[in-house]
Parts: sequence; structure tokens; C-alpha cells
Amino acid sequence: MTEVSVHYSANSCLSPRRNRAAMTGGYSRLFPDLAGYSVPPADLIRLGRLGGVCDGSTDQQEADGAAGWPLFGQYIAHDLTADRSQVERIDHADVENFRQPKFNLECLYGVGPTGAPFMYDWNDGAKFLIASGGWDLPRNTQGIAVISDPRNDSNRVMNQLQVSFMRAHNKRVDELRAEGRQEEVLFDEARQDILWHYQWVVLNEFLPQVAGGALVSEIREQEDVFPNWAGLTIPYEFADAAYRYGHSQIRESYKLIPGSEAVDLFPHMLGFSPLPEGHAITDWGIMFDRDTSTAQRAMKITEKFPAALLAMPGEITGPVKDEGYKSLANRDMQRGNLVELPSGEAIAAAMGQTPLSADQIGLPNWDGETPLGYYIMREAALLCDGQCLGPVGGRIVAGVMCGLLRSDPSSFLNADPNWAPFLIAPGRSPTKRYSLINLLDYATTT
Repeated sequence: MTEVSVHYSANSCLSPRRNRAAMTGGYSRLFPDLAGYSVPPADLIRLGRLGGVCDGSTDQQEADGAAGWPLFGQYIAHDLTADRSQVERIDHADVENFRQPKFNLECLYGVGPTGAPFMYDWNDGAKFLIASGGWDLPRNTQGIAVISDPRNDSNRVMNQLQVSFMRAHNKRVDELRAEGRQEEVLFDEARQDILWHYQWVVLNEFLPQVAGGALVSEIREQEDVFPNWAGLTIPYEFADAAYRYGHSQIRESYKLIPGSEAVDLFPHMLGFSPLPEGHAITDWGIMFDRDTSTAQRAMKITEKFPAALLAMPGEITGPVKDEGYKSLANRDMQRGNLVELPSGEAIAAAMGQTPLSADQIGLPNWDGETPLGYYIMREAALLCDGQCLGPVGGRIVAGVMCGLLRSDPSSFLNADPNWAPFLIAPGRSPTKRYSLINLLDYATTT
């Protein structure tokens, strides 16, 4: 593996962030008093390139968790954030979040059938419009998906998660109509049912896997995990560092149908075009565990990325001036650099944690502290064997997600704290405890 030679003074890279009038657009900081930590962009490119420190071509190992969870985590990210700023830039201008910082499935519902009628069925306005075969997104004459967030067509699994949520909503509309509910409330009631199931899964199943059950239980009992957090906003430490952990968990290839051959992530699973025959996921047991079956595994959380994500196709990255910007590892670290995040060591100390040593970080010929995103993934690999996030990354992710749910008066936690999920596929046994696989089975079982 190619070594990285970076030589500069640690103190020279520690500088206060420039004063700004306001952090607009739904972003904020968990640690506003900590100095930003800047790394020359070229050094991050060397870390993230093929053959660099982040190249996991021969080092990736399977985790205990199912393969679908990091992709569901990506779906959550599309619900919470949409940063459309260019990563290949040199200025440090503020970025804007084009999403409400809530678990409200905005990436699915958009502004609803009144504001976005093109996404809904003209003959039944309470339902989503789905492609005629029932397993693909609706598309225009050029094959572009007609959905609220184009990122939910970026790969075949993301496409099928979107389709499954649409199918679940439509199925719930049919059930409510059969129960005699009034037409004018069908959309809103179905939307709330799907939304609360999604929120319940995020809080009770997804987060404990990502951050560890003990830490999530602790955070749920705390009122103010981050006292300096500016309300219902998305912190940069979350969006541009900690929550990017899942990129290292992506596999090079996936099976989409039980018993089938695995297909490569690129080019075969690349989206933005009509779903090929044989790519519909009608049995989500291939991606998520049931009590009686075992899905494919995700990869461990580490600083190592699959090679496919270090040389992404232009359909994902758009035009780039430097080939290094085709690397997702580099792009992740550059985003943290551009918004002047503190170093991992500085945030660990601010949290009362003993920072990892330079030997534990293990960057060859590196003088100075560590970019926050890299630190968090290294922490997970070193302290948790890559099965979940460590104390710094886990507290940021779980603290922010629990805080967003707690701050939203319409979330099930506030509106009906005793609410429990109930949507189950007919003819399929429920899991011992409600799970995302139950909701997906409900959506796909006819």
C-alpha cells in the first residue's frame, strides 16, 4: 500500500473559524467554541485514492449486521439532509440544507399530492404513482425517475427501498379505505402510519446497531446531550463526518434475489435508469435478517472503503477536475475540511474521552491531528471491532438522531409515546420484535 507523506506543524493547522453572520439553511455546530482543523486538500486526496490508506480492496471484512442497514442509513441521510454544494471547491462559504431536519420522509412524500401532483396517481390522489409493473419508480420519457429526491434512484437497492415505501403507503391507503375512512383524510392518515413505523425502526432497531444499545439507552434518558446545539438543525459534525461511517460498510457486490449471482456495485447496480429485469427486490430477506433467515452481511466500519467507492462513475460524481474527487473517502473528508470541522482528537477531549494516540490512528508519516471523519471510523475499527461506532462517533450519531425526534412535536415520541408498530405482511410470520423487515414484507407481499 502506498504510504502518505504529510509534514506540517500541528499548531499551524489549528485556526479559529472565521466569523459568520449566521449558520443558515438548517446547519449548526455541536462544538462552536472549538477551532477548526484544516488539512491541505491534496493530502486528503492522497489518503482517499486507490492505493492510499483508505483503499480496502484486500482489507474489508464482513460485520455481524445485515447488508441492508448501511443502505437504509443512506436513505435516512436523504431524509435529513440535501447539501447541493460542490465538493471540489476552494472557498469556505456556508452550505444550505434543502431538507427539513426531521424524520418526516420528505425524500419520499415531497410536499404531498397538492404541491407535487406529478408524483401521485391522477386517478387516486391519495396514492403514489408507481411504474406499471409495480416494482420501479415512475419515469419521464428519458428514463429519469419522477420522485422527490433523485438520490433515491442512485442505485438499485435505494430504488427498491423507495418503491417499497411507496407500496407500503399505497397498501395502507387501501386498508384505510376498506375500513371506511373518509377520502379527504386517507393520504394524511396513511402517511402518518408509515412515518411512525419508520421513526420507530430508526430509534429502536437502527440506532442500537449503529451506536450500541447501551449508549442509545443512556442518551434516551438525557435531556441535553449537546448543550450548545442550536435547536432543530443538522450539525456539521454529524452530516459531514460522523454519519458518513456507512460508506465503509458497502459491499463490492450484492445479491438482489435469493439464490442468484451477486452483481457488482458499479456498473451493474448503478441507478438513474429504468430497473432492469431481475433487479426487483421482492424478498427483502436477502438484505435484512428475519428470525429464521440470514441476509448478506455489511462490511465492518473502518477507515477502509471498497475499491468501487474510490473510483466512482461520473453518473455519481459529475464532472471533476481532479480524478481524486471520484473517491468517496476523499469527498467525505473534503466536506469536513470545507466546513472547518475540529479534529477528532479535539472533539474526543471535549466529550471527556481520552483521544486515540497517533500510534492508534496509524497514519504513516503524518504530523498533526486527525480529520474528524477519519478519526470516527478508525475509532470504530479499533475500539468496537468495526461492529458499531465508538464513543465519539456513536454519541454524535445517536445524540443528534434522538434529539431530532425529541424536538419534533409531531414525532411518535411526542404525539403518542405509547404507540407501537402494527403493519405486518399477511401470511408471513412477524419477527420476535418488530423490525424493518416486517414493514418491507408488508410492502412487497401481495
